[in-house]
Amino acid sequence: MNALHADAPARRLIVLGSTGSIGTSTMDVLRRWRDHGGPRLEVVGLAAHSNAALLAQQASEFGVRHVAVVSPRDPSELSACTAFTGEHAARDLIQAIARPGDLVLAAMVGAAGIAPTLAAIDAGCDIALANKETLVAAGELVMARVRERGVALLPVDSEHSGVFQCLGDRNISEVARIVLTASGGPFRTWDRARMASITLADALKHPTWTMGRKVTIDSATMMNKGLELLEAHWLFGVDRNRLGAIVHPQSMVHAMVEFVDGSVMAQISPPDMRLPIQIALAHPQRVDGPTRRVDWAQLGSFQFEPIDRDRFPAPGLALHAIERGGTAGCTLNAANEIAVQGFIDGRIPFMGIAELVGECMAAMPCGAASSLDAVLAADAAARAWCSDRLGRSPALRA
Repeated sequence: MNALHADAPARRLIVLGSTGSIGTSTMDVLRRWRDHGGPRLEVVGLAAHSNAALLAQQASEFGVRHVAVVSPRDPSELSACTAFTGEHAARDLIQAIARPGDLVLAAMVGAAGIAPTLAAIDAGCDIALANKETLVAAGELVMARVRERGVALLPVDSEHSGVFQCLGDRNISEVARIVLTASGGPFRTWDRARMASITLADALKHPTWTMGRKVTIDSATMMNKGLELLEAHWLFGVDRNRLGAIVHPQSMVHAMVEFVDGSVMAQISPPDMRLPIQIALAHPQRVDGPTRRVDWAQLGSFQFEPIDRDRFPAPGLALHAIERGGTAGCTLNAANEIAVQGFIDGRIPFMGIAELVGECMAAMPCGAASSLDAVLAADAAARAWCSDRLGRSPALRA
């Protein structure tokens, strides 16, 4: 279903994570379309974690009556809306207002995005997915539900959007390899000895993208690329032997698809998340939007280099999780969330993030990820193991 033509009714849109980096970029795309005659989307629900002030502002601007916020700093700011609050606020919002055929942009950070995304699928909504962890931790379950309900799952990550655009309607059996690109983060040229002294401020200085704190640190460790490899495994149905990643500092080539005949298609665009967002929201049409065009005359050269797996072991951990299957991806994701927070809190050094994740993966059993209860149990077990490890091991302390 789409509502791009002037005589078509506006398509209903729910934005989960509307006050974060992806969410605010989404609102910018919608603002551009509203003011310049773009696709007609009616925003009917918004969800955030704690920024009630910005949530209320967005709701007022777009005429949204139903919102959700996990822990509002000042609940009175949402007095003009019907507000769902608490740990399951986003899921409750979906269950209260979602209808078959609605579009849900899932941009909540972390494992918290799994339950509301599943609820949206169960309600018959199409999903524009910007939350990596939904597929990383629960890909088996989510993709089974997508097939059962017959809904669309549209990637919003720039790399997966690139693959999606390169593939078009081609059969995945024609694909020899999918290659995702990585900027290399702020430590691309640092040697291992220098990386031992990385501070939080260092890790938050991304050379290309402006993102939230957790995602920025994931980019610095290159765990984000590991999570994206897992996500690609589920989105496109390819095993680890047909997945790869390479460093591309210019962040202009977002993904490449090599076909069995040896030809390669690449998706190229300026590094601006508003483009993959609008591609998902406007699918299957191409429409004008706020992103700048490529200036080919000023572009210069493209640089590619392999990922140093000694300095950046995280992508290798993700490929191992694909091999193991089941709850291995869930364990990796949960361990990474605890490890990143441990680094933010000053309890482990930067290089200890991947170390802790690897130890947790080796220690945790790997079961089937066929139900939400199984996924949540594996998630809780990995978090508990990592939290205990952080508390009792001097070797992991900064």
